[in-house]
Amino acid sequence: MKPKSPTLLLWLLGLLLALNMVQSHFTQLLFDEAYYWYYAQDLAWGYFDHPPMVALMIKISSFFFDGELGVRFVSCILSAATVYLLWLMVDAVKKQQYVWHFFVLVTSMTLLNAYGFFTLPDTPLLFFTALFLWLYKKFLTKESLLLALGLGVVMAALMYSKYHAVLVIGFVLLSNLKLLRSGKAWMAVIVALVCYSPHFFWLYENNFVSLKYHLFERPNRAYDFNDFTLGYFINLVALFGLTFPWIYRSLFKSRSENLFQKALLFLVYGVLIFFFISSFQRRVQTQWIIVICIPMAVLVYNHMLVSSQDRKWIMRMGIANLVIMSFLRVGLVYAPLFPITFETHGNREWVSAIRSQIGDTPVIFENSYREAPMYEFYSGIPSFSLNNIQYRQNQYTIDGSEERVRGKKILYIAKTFKEGDIKYQTAKGRTLYGKFMEDFQSFRRLGTTVKDAGTAGDGLAELQVYNPYPQSIPIDSVKFGITFLNHYKQVQKILPLDVRPVEEGELLLKGKDTTSFYFNMPQSPKEDPGYFKITISENNLYWAINGENIKYESWNP
Repeated sequence: MKPKSPTLLLWLLGLLLALNMVQSHFTQLLFDEAYYWYYAQDLAWGYFDHPPMVALMIKISSFFFDGELGVRFVSCILSAATVYLLWLMVDAVKKQQYVWHFFVLVTSMTLLNAYGFFTLPDTPLLFFTALFLWLYKKFLTKESLLLALGLGVVMAALMYSKYHAVLVIGFVLLSNLKLLRSGKAWMAVIVALVCYSPHFFWLYENNFVSLKYHLFERPNRAYDFNDFTLGYFINLVALFGLTFPWIYRSLFKSRSENLFQKALLFLVYGVLIFFFISSFQRRVQTQWIIVICIPMAVLVYNHMLVSSQDRKWIMRMGIANLVIMSFLRVGLVYAPLFPITFETHGNREWVSAIRSQIGDTPVIFENSYREAPMYEFYSGIPSFSLNNIQYRQNQYTIDGSEERVRGKKILYIAKTFKEGDIKYQTAKGRTLYGKFMEDFQSFRRLGTTVKDAGTAGDGLAELQVYNPYPQSIPIDSVKFGITFLNHYKQVQKILPLDVRPVEEGELLLKGKDTTSFYFNMPQSPKEDPGYFKITISENNLYWAINGENIKYESWNP
């Protein structure tokens, strides 16, 4: 008979939950949290950057609380539940003697601690990874219909949390290929696909915009060993703080004594190797590898139970981690304690500084999906991020939120303004300016497609412009340009482009329709450009992000 979980652990989890809820209430939002709060204002089956789980969590939280806790409440619950699931995955009876060691090990993992109250896509990813592994452990013992159903639902929830979930599912499968001969395992896969089908349909309806961006459109830069590969190893240290030597020592000493431990090891090493290889192509962000904390917690704690030396040092360094993190957690609320001005500092103040000057006038931020939702969260006034070719696409690109500011008097804020109608200081002390615009009109969702670019310099090409709006747009209110990008998809040069309608006398970009133009493909101003795209400036706004990147060499034989 398995021993019951000790009362001490339940009290510690209750204390952790209470602490995280207090922290959530008093800590201002991160910029990303404000962005995901913006998601939650219009629930959908998908969003530009991520699947919808994070938005659903915020929506549920808002039913119980207002303000910051109304964004983070569910995260606090899932964090405590994640720790409890980790405890359940350890079978050793000896664990009852070392509850404090387990608690210190898990809570001293730096990002695992932070995601205890922040609401980010990794928060549900960590919870559902733990739940998936716990169910898989039971499934290995008995392949029941109920467990297959549960695994299917949880795999779908994993994928609804973050696309990185495919690594979790994939590496667990690779650890036990005999699952391919299991009818119950295939049933779990089918259930997962059925549950995930609404997101597949959303991707299809939105032209797979998320996958295209993450896989093909995201800008990059030349390989830098210090920032890419060395930075990756620094991230591995940052995940665990002062305990990292003993954490990785415990991992290297762990052996796959059964299929469950084999799955944990495959998941850890698989993710580590995958992102190590990725580090030769781009900078790996710390949160991309945070999922290893779940299997690592189980593997390391099992090792601690048999190694008194590592148990002693992980306990000592873990407590040191907790002391440092406690200081920093207070600093998230009380800025003078924090070593730098952080995202959670001063947001209410700069929002108030703007609103005190403009009242209820909507605000448009140029190229900032960060400031726009933060302003809306703390002011309650509609805001919008107007993205241009020097920035990147985001949720504001696809969700039609332009309609909330179209035709209105707005305040336009851009970091390039040297003066304006109002000014304010950011939390970091930078002075920014805003200018009023009457009857604001933008059409950022116009789409451009090049059908045949001919031969550079003298080839006649066809440009198709799709107008997704119900209203027609006068052709004389838009200008066309061609943007040349380097091989890392960074903008190099923008040239004006002369076009003429295929149908002579065409005066409008008709609503919900495609209009075709001819143009001459100009010679690139730089040798060997990597890509180009056709862009549009409507009503004298800066060039928008209208078309997909096209390889220049394919149009310049």
